[in-house]
Amino acid sequence: MIVPLELTGMTKVFATPAGPFVAVKNVNLRVRHSEFICILGHSGCGKSTVLSIIAGLQQATKGGVVINGRQTVEPGADRAVVFQTPSLLPWLTARENVLLAVKQKFRGLRSNDSRAHADKYLELTGVAEAANQLPAELSLGTQQCVSLARALALEPELLLLDEPFSMLDSLTRLELQDTLVRAWEQNRRIVVMVTHDVDEALFLADRIVLMTDGPEACVGDIITLPFPRPREHRDVLEHPDYYPYRRKVIDFLETHAKQSAVVS
Repeated sequence: MIVPLELTGMTKVFATPAGPFVAVKNVNLRVRHSEFICILGHSGCGKSTVLSIIAGLQQATKGGVVINGRQTVEPGADRAVVFQTPSLLPWLTARENVLLAVKQKFRGLRSNDSRAHADKYLELTGVAEAANQLPAELSLGTQQCVSLARALALEPELLLLDEPFSMLDSLTRLELQDTLVRAWEQNRRIVVMVTHDVDEALFLADRIVLMTDGPEACVGDIITLPFPRPREHRDVLEHPDYYPYRRKVIDFLETHAKQSAVVS
């Protein structure tokens, strides 16, 4: 059976004035259909590098990415990325930003159908009322919802999220986590999300991939979470296994922080 997403011996080496820098080394991961994966680790552990290679924005030095049985080394229509900042075109309205992406992906759609498709995902992410507003007129959280709507409207096989809520205040972050979960429940496509927020990973993920600290960062552990779906924040927080799993993740991070301090 073909694995929809597989990382095989992924290694990334950057050239620096001081010599080669091995950011990540021998990263291996198999992701199943409909799985929500969070990659978690300290800053500088190569999380975003791994995501960038999956997206095709960087190439692995060794190993790489296999999507549905095919080695992948460049961006493709089967993937969509949401970054830390919204990256919306400032001269286009929220709807026009989504519509531009829809027209590029689904070239055979008629104009009315394209608009309806864009509006569907603006509605799904809770920002339909902002459809006719420019990015500058929107809060950062609303802008990021529009970015999420744009990515979801492409109906990608893989949705890649690079700390999309890291710049938001805690209340807005919780709201957008709920929005993301509701949207994901509609189609259950594969999501790979980079985060450094333990509670965010525990709420969103089916499995948490824990990265060791760099250089030569690798997968240190993979934790499968027991929380049933659909999920609400309160239900997860009140689950009897929540704090034991939280402690397990934090213990890993603290252990590797100490090891890095000793090495440095």
